[in-house]
Amino acid sequence: MRIGVFGGTFDPIHNAHLFVAESARILEQLDRVLFVPTSNHHYRDEPQADAAHRCAMILGAIASNLGFALDDADLRESATGYTADLLPRLHAKYPQAKLTFIIGADSLVNAPWMRFDEVLQSLEGFVIAPRPGVRADALARVIAAVPAPLRERVSSLNIPEIPESGTLVRTLISQGRSIRYLVPEPVWHYIVAHRLYGFDAGE
Repeated sequence: MRIGVFGGTFDPIHNAHLFVAESARILEQLDRVLFVPTSNHHYRDEPQADAAHRCAMILGAIASNLGFALDDADLRESATGYTADLLPRLHAKYPQAKLTFIIGADSLVNAPWMRFDEVLQSLEGFVIAPRPGVRADALARVIAAVPAPLRERVSSLNIPEIPESGTLVRTLISQGRSIRYLVPEPVWHYIVAHRLYGFDAGE
Protein backbone atom coordinates (compact mmCIF):
# COMPACT_ATOMS: atom_id res chain seq x y z
CA MET A 1 0.00 0.00 0.00
CA ARG A 2 1.17 3.51 -0.80
CA ILE A 3 0.04 6.18 1.64
CA GLY A 4 0.33 9.94 1.40
CA VAL A 5 0.94 11.87 4.61
CA PHE A 6 -0.41 15.41 4.52
CA GLY A 7 0.58 17.25 7.69
CA GLY A 8 -0.33 20.72 8.91
CA THR A 9 -2.44 22.65 11.36
CA PHE A 10 -5.54 22.63 9.09
CA ASP A 11 -6.78 25.75 10.88
CA PRO A 12 -9.18 25.37 9.14
CA ILE A 13 -8.99 22.82 6.35
CA HIS A 14 -9.97 24.49 3.06
CA ASN A 15 -10.55 23.64 -0.57
CA ALA A 16 -6.92 24.10 -1.59
CA HIS A 17 -5.92 21.42 0.92
CA LEU A 18 -8.38 19.03 -0.68
CA PHE A 19 -7.22 19.87 -4.20
CA VAL A 20 -3.57 19.28 -3.29
CA ALA A 21 -4.37 16.01 -1.53
CA GLU A 22 -6.47 14.67 -4.39
CA SER A 23 -3.87 15.75 -6.96
CA ALA A 24 -1.13 13.99 -4.99
CA ARG A 25 -3.28 10.89 -4.63
CA ILE A 26 -3.74 10.66 -8.39
CA LEU A 27 -0.36 11.87 -9.64
CA GLU A 28 1.65 9.84 -7.12
CA GLN A 29 -0.67 6.81 -7.44
CA LEU A 30 -1.40 6.70 -3.72
CA ASP A 31 -3.93 4.31 -2.23
CA ARG A 32 -4.83 6.74 0.54
CA VAL A 33 -3.99 10.21 1.81
CA LEU A 34 -3.85 10.73 5.57
CA PHE A 35 -4.61 14.20 6.90
CA VAL A 36 -2.38 14.51 9.96
CA PRO A 37 -3.14 17.65 12.01
CA THR A 38 -0.59 18.89 14.52
CA SER A 39 -0.77 21.00 17.66
CA ASN A 40 2.95 21.60 17.82
CA HIS A 41 4.07 23.95 15.09
CA HIS A 42 7.50 25.07 16.16
CA TYR A 43 7.90 27.73 13.51
CA ARG A 44 4.38 29.07 13.09
CA ASP A 45 1.67 30.54 15.27
CA GLU A 46 -0.32 28.18 17.43
CA PRO A 47 -3.64 27.03 15.89
CA GLN A 48 -6.59 29.23 16.79
CA ALA A 49 -9.09 26.36 16.84
CA ASP A 50 -8.45 23.49 19.22
CA ALA A 51 -7.62 19.99 18.02
CA ALA A 52 -11.15 18.64 18.50
CA HIS A 53 -12.64 21.35 16.27
CA ARG A 54 -9.95 20.96 13.62
CA CYS A 55 -10.40 17.18 13.51
CA ALA A 56 -14.18 17.56 13.26
CA MET A 57 -13.77 19.95 10.32
CA ILE A 58 -11.33 17.58 8.60
CA LEU A 59 -13.73 14.67 8.99
CA GLY A 60 -16.55 16.74 7.53
CA ALA A 61 -14.40 17.89 4.62
CA ILE A 62 -13.12 14.44 3.63
CA ALA A 63 -16.24 12.38 4.28
CA SER A 64 -17.14 12.09 0.60
CA ASN A 65 -13.71 10.82 -0.52
CA LEU A 66 -12.91 7.20 0.31
CA GLY A 67 -9.27 7.86 -0.55
CA PHE A 68 -8.89 10.27 2.38
CA ALA A 69 -8.59 9.57 6.11
CA LEU A 70 -7.75 11.38 9.34
CA ASP A 71 -4.85 10.29 11.54
CA ASP A 72 -4.38 11.93 14.94
CA ALA A 73 -0.88 10.57 15.65
CA ASP A 74 0.59 14.08 15.86
CA LEU A 75 -2.05 15.21 18.37
CA ARG A 76 -1.14 12.67 21.06
CA GLU A 77 0.49 13.89 24.28
CA SER A 78 3.71 12.12 23.35
CA ALA A 79 3.93 13.81 19.95
CA THR A 80 6.78 16.28 19.50
CA GLY A 81 5.45 18.02 16.40
CA TYR A 82 8.58 17.10 14.45
CA THR A 83 8.06 15.14 11.23
CA ALA A 84 11.17 13.07 11.95
CA ASP A 85 9.45 11.79 15.10
CA LEU A 86 6.03 11.39 13.47
CA LEU A 87 7.11 9.14 10.61
CA PRO A 88 8.35 6.20 12.75
CA ARG A 89 4.97 6.23 14.53
CA LEU A 90 3.18 6.05 11.20
CA HIS A 91 5.47 3.27 9.96
CA ALA A 92 4.61 1.29 13.10
CA LYS A 93 0.90 1.93 12.58
CA TYR A 94 0.98 1.07 8.86
CA PRO A 95 3.83 -1.47 8.68
CA GLN A 96 3.11 -2.61 5.12
CA ALA A 97 2.84 0.90 3.69
CA LYS A 98 5.28 3.03 1.76
CA LEU A 99 4.88 6.66 2.80
CA THR A 100 4.93 9.81 0.67
CA PHE A 101 4.93 13.17 2.45
CA ILE A 102 2.89 16.01 0.92
CA ILE A 103 3.75 19.61 1.69
CA GLY A 104 3.24 23.13 0.39
CA ALA A 105 6.34 24.87 -0.93
CA ASP A 106 5.87 27.72 1.55
CA SER A 107 6.13 25.34 4.52
CA LEU A 108 9.38 23.96 3.17
CA VAL A 109 11.02 27.27 2.29
CA ASN A 110 9.81 29.52 5.10
CA ALA A 111 10.63 27.32 8.08
CA PRO A 112 13.83 25.41 8.85
CA TRP A 113 13.33 21.65 9.02
CA MET A 114 14.92 19.67 11.81
CA ARG A 115 16.58 16.38 10.78
CA PHE A 116 15.44 16.75 7.18
CA ASP A 117 17.77 13.99 5.98
CA GLU A 118 16.18 11.66 8.53
CA VAL A 119 12.73 12.59 7.25
CA LEU A 120 13.64 11.78 3.65
CA GLN A 121 15.23 8.47 4.63
CA SER A 122 11.88 7.40 6.10
CA LEU A 123 9.93 8.11 2.94
CA GLU A 124 9.37 6.72 -0.51
CA GLY A 125 8.64 10.22 -1.76
CA PHE A 126 8.46 13.86 -0.66
CA VAL A 127 6.20 15.89 -2.94
CA ILE A 128 5.96 19.67 -2.93
CA ALA A 129 2.85 21.59 -3.96
CA PRO A 130 3.54 25.01 -5.54
CA ARG A 131 2.43 28.02 -3.52
CA PRO A 132 2.09 31.69 -4.55
CA GLY A 133 4.94 33.88 -3.39
CA VAL A 134 7.53 31.09 -3.17
CA ARG A 135 10.41 31.90 -5.48
CA ALA A 136 11.69 29.06 -7.63
CA ASP A 137 15.30 29.86 -6.71
CA ALA A 138 14.52 29.69 -2.98
CA LEU A 139 12.92 26.28 -3.41
CA ALA A 140 15.83 25.14 -5.58
CA ARG A 141 18.31 26.10 -2.84
CA VAL A 142 16.48 23.99 -0.28
CA ILE A 143 16.40 20.99 -2.60
CA ALA A 144 20.05 21.47 -3.59
CA ALA A 145 21.04 21.18 0.08
CA VAL A 146 19.61 17.67 0.22
CA PRO A 147 22.27 14.95 -0.12
CA ALA A 148 22.33 13.60 -3.67
CA PRO A 149 21.23 10.04 -2.78
CA LEU A 150 18.07 11.41 -1.16
CA ARG A 151 17.33 14.15 -3.69
CA GLU A 152 15.63 11.74 -6.10
CA ARG A 153 12.90 11.22 -3.51
CA VAL A 154 11.93 14.91 -3.74
CA SER A 155 9.60 16.06 -6.51
CA SER A 156 7.10 18.80 -7.30
CA LEU A 157 3.40 18.31 -7.97
CA ASN A 158 2.43 19.46 -11.44
CA ILE A 159 -0.54 21.55 -10.34
CA PRO A 160 -1.37 25.28 -10.51
CA GLU A 161 -0.62 27.62 -7.64
CA ILE A 162 -3.68 28.25 -5.49
CA PRO A 163 -3.68 31.39 -3.31
CA GLU A 164 -6.20 30.06 -0.78
CA SER A 165 -4.80 29.59 2.73
CA GLY A 166 -5.89 29.19 6.33
CA THR A 167 -4.57 32.69 7.00
CA LEU A 168 -6.82 34.09 4.25
CA VAL A 169 -9.85 32.27 5.64
CA ARG A 170 -9.24 33.52 9.18
CA THR A 171 -8.55 37.07 7.97
CA LEU A 172 -11.77 37.24 5.99
CA ILE A 173 -13.75 36.03 8.99
CA SER A 174 -12.12 38.67 11.19
CA GLN A 175 -13.16 41.30 8.64
CA GLY A 176 -16.76 40.11 8.65
CA ARG A 177 -16.49 38.84 5.09
CA SER A 178 -17.73 35.57 3.60
CA ILE A 179 -15.56 32.48 3.35
CA ARG A 180 -18.26 30.32 1.83
CA TYR A 181 -16.91 28.32 -1.14
CA LEU A 182 -13.34 28.87 0.05
CA VAL A 183 -13.93 25.97 2.42
CA PRO A 184 -16.04 22.82 1.95
CA GLU A 185 -19.69 23.27 2.88
CA PRO A 186 -19.44 21.04 6.00
CA VAL A 187 -16.54 23.18 7.23
CA TRP A 188 -18.44 26.41 6.57
CA HIS A 189 -21.45 25.12 8.51
CA TYR A 190 -19.22 23.93 11.35
CA ILE A 191 -17.50 27.31 11.66
CA VAL A 192 -20.88 29.05 11.72
CA ALA A 193 -22.37 26.63 14.24
CA HIS A 194 -19.41 26.85 16.62
CA ARG A 195 -18.60 30.54 16.03
CA LEU A 196 -14.96 29.75 15.29
CA TYR A 197 -12.30 32.31 14.41
CA GLY A 198 -14.42 35.14 15.78
CA PHE A 199 -17.31 34.47 13.43
CA ASP A 200 -20.09 36.95 14.08
CA ALA A 201 -23.58 35.43 14.20
CA GLY A 202 -24.93 38.70 12.85
CA GLU A 203 -23.20 38.29 9.50
